[in-house]
Amino acid sequence: MTESPVKTERRGHVLEVTLDRPKANAIDLETSRMMGEVFKDFRDDPDLRIALLTGAGEKFFCPGWDLKAAAEGDAVDGDYGVGGFGGLQEMRAMNKPVIAAVNGICCGGGLELALSADIILSADHAQFALPEIRSGTVADAASVKLPKRIPYHIAMEMLLTGRWIDAEEAARWGLVNHVHPAGTLMHKAREMADHLASGPPLVYAAIKEIVREAEAMTFQDAMNRITKRQFETVDILYDSEDQEEGARAFAEKRDPVWKGR
Repeated sequence: MTESPVKTERRGHVLEVTLDRPKANAIDLETSRMMGEVFKDFRDDPDLRIALLTGAGEKFFCPGWDLKAAAEGDAVDGDYGVGGFGGLQEMRAMNKPVIAAVNGICCGGGLELALSADIILSADHAQFALPEIRSGTVADAASVKLPKRIPYHIAMEMLLTGRWIDAEEAARWGLVNHVHPAGTLMHKAREMADHLASGPPLVYAAIKEIVREAEAMTFQDAMNRITKRQFETVDILYDSEDQEEGARAFAEKRDPVWKGR
């Protein structure tokens, strides 16, 4: 029996997702659909609060689309499953934080997958690129996202030339949050995941919905929607037990106990 290319492990409120598809963790249509189901289940499970995504091994996080599978018949515009490529890019209402722990080469669709996370931690030997230009195709999701995440001219250079950058440069441009020695990357990623998992899940949901939806709004339109409770997550938060618990804990000088309701 063939082992699944998508490994999962629950640690309390954290779901660890490991892309494990030798030799390079490239994603074909079947793997993308599996990842979509994993992230959909994570999104819909009230007991899970944080997802941590990484790649197996020490050399590759993910190089993106499996060109060998494409040569054997996988269509580039085929059925990637719920959530689009890698299960995250187009996952609707993903209102839970996702951390990417980039453990090696992260290029093409793999970089687009990392960009779908909320926090990116990198091993010090990781490298990043968008080499699609060299094979005569477009890095579609990166063309939308990258110029909004890092300085425009750096993003355009990466898109137009396909050049590689190392982890230090990625951190300098704000592409990744932190760079760690390879041997400590997962320890630091789990520390981050556990820290977030101890926080208020309803507030996280409100933050993610506001950030996502406000991108296409003016500041005032976004603020009006918040104050009028027209974001579903904000409406739920303002009537929640956790909202009351936060105020009580502050007044009582103690740590709050978040229940997610």
